[in-house]
Amino acid sequence: MRFFDTLKAIAVALPISLGTYAAEAAPAANSLLTPDNHSLILIDHQPQMAFATKSIDVAELRNNAVGLAKSAALFNVPTILTTVAADSFSGAIFPEIQAVFPDQKPIDRTTMNTWEDDNVVRVIKETGRKKIVMAGLWTEVCVVLPALSAIEDGYEVYVVTDASGGVTDEAHDMAVQRMVAAGAIPITWVQYLLELQRDWARGETYAGTMDIAKEHAGGYGLGVIYAEQMFSAKEGQ
Repeated sequence: MRFFDTLKAIAVALPISLGTYAAEAAPAANSLLTPDNHSLILIDHQPQMAFATKSIDVAELRNNAVGLAKSAALFNVPTILTTVAADSFSGAIFPEIQAVFPDQKPIDRTTMNTWEDDNVVRVIKETGRKKIVMAGLWTEVCVVLPALSAIEDGYEVYVVTDASGGVTDEAHDMAVQRMVAAGAIPITWVQYLLELQRDWARGETYAGTMDIAKEHAGGYGLGVIYAEQMFSAKEGQ
């Protein structure tokens, strides 16, 4: 019995009762991402780019990228989809990402550096937000170049490393190190999702957060499913 009591106690990450939690959340620290302080750019998640990606398994990459996209959509984060040479070389954006934003046409570019495309930069500036979250293929070209450029232009850049990939482990890792040295902040897609939710008392996005976790967050999501099935448990209760 003791084992199952312990398992039930740890089945959820934050043992706070939603029914009794009445305190108003404090303002978020400036260093944290919130739904209203940043935009997301998904860069070149396309077949031709994925074929040569070796720093992460392509199936895992696709899962992580769509989990990231769904997270942004859930919290109504302005999201820019962009591709490079979609019709002539690289192919369309991953269909599962396009399905999250069915009415949005990706901005196609000729330049490897997204930040050198006026159409993309104009949309970013129109959001009025100085924090940018980026992910894409390849890390060492199509992510590092706009990240460094945006930082130089005064933006705070966050790079979702597990929704990005390079042609080798070293290429990906060195690009991440270069961005970090310039001031970029590396995060993962699950970290992004939970940082936006951050309080299990936020009922309007609770179910959506759990649905994304169950579908895309591997062992964590499976743990949520197990807790619900075995104990009728949920995060925060």
